[in-house]
This record gives sequence, structure tokens and C-alpha cells, in this order.
Amino acid sequence: MKHFRLPRKKKKFLKRRMWLYPQDENGYSLMASPDESFDDYLAYKKGILRPLPDPHNSRKKRKEFREKLNKAVDIPDDELWSSINELIRKDLRQSSYNILKEAKSKKHAVIAYYNYVNAFNMYKSGKDSYGNICCMAIDWAKELLKKK
Repeated sequence: MKHFRLPRKKKKFLKRRMWLYPQDENGYSLMASPDESFDDYLAYKKGILRPLPDPHNSRKKRKEFREKLNKAVDIPDDELWSSINELIRKDLRQSSYNILKEAKSKKHAVIAYYNYVNAFNMYKSGKDSYGNICCMAIDWAKELLKKK
């Protein structure tokens, strides 16, 4: 199969945003990477994907949202494990726990850990859509830990 390539400017544009598929009946959305996956790129071209954060939100709202998620919160490891048990499916629990535990100790990845903890606290308070942000925070922590 031929390698998927995009023009430099288009790839930069797609990489700057987080892209989501439409919500299902429970309000959950799948994350897409149109800069890396050809199928996701075709969905982007058809107009199926939507950017996150929504460009219709004001900068002030986005900044408040980011500050709320980036707030430094530390929880014990057993509480982290119980939150992962509640949210993540069984076959991904151990790897997710290891990723978040490592992100907690790394200076460049700790922000993804904070995003997970704050989003999970919002999820526990009854805002179900924050479950998606928890999963995306784990993916983000995994990406940040790959970078040196």
C-alpha cells in the first residue's frame, strides 16, 4: 500500500486541531487523525469531522475550559486505578494506568495527567461528555511520553 501523504500546509492545519466524529446516541465521539489516517482524511473532506474546540466558542470560553482542565490536581495511585476501572474497558486498563502513572512523574507529560484527573472529576459529577476527554487525555499522555 502506498504511503499516505499530504501537502505541508494542509497537514499543519489538520494537526493543530483535535478532530471528532459525530456523537453517537450516548453522546460519545471518536477521535480522528486526518493528518495521519487516510480514512479520517476522507471523512474530513466529506465534512463528517468536527474540530475541537468548536470554532464557534469564544476565546474566553476556551481559555476558561483549558484552565479548568489544566489545574494541578494530584490523586493517590489507588484512586487513579479505581477511576480507570470505572471508565476504561478491561483490556486497556493496565496500559492506561501505566501511561498515566508515568505521565504523572514526567515534567513534559504531567499536563495530560492533570487533564485526565480534572475531566474524571467532572465526569463523576454527572457531565458524561467528559468521559471522552479522559480517554483523549490518555492518548495525549501516550504521545507526550513518546517525545523526548
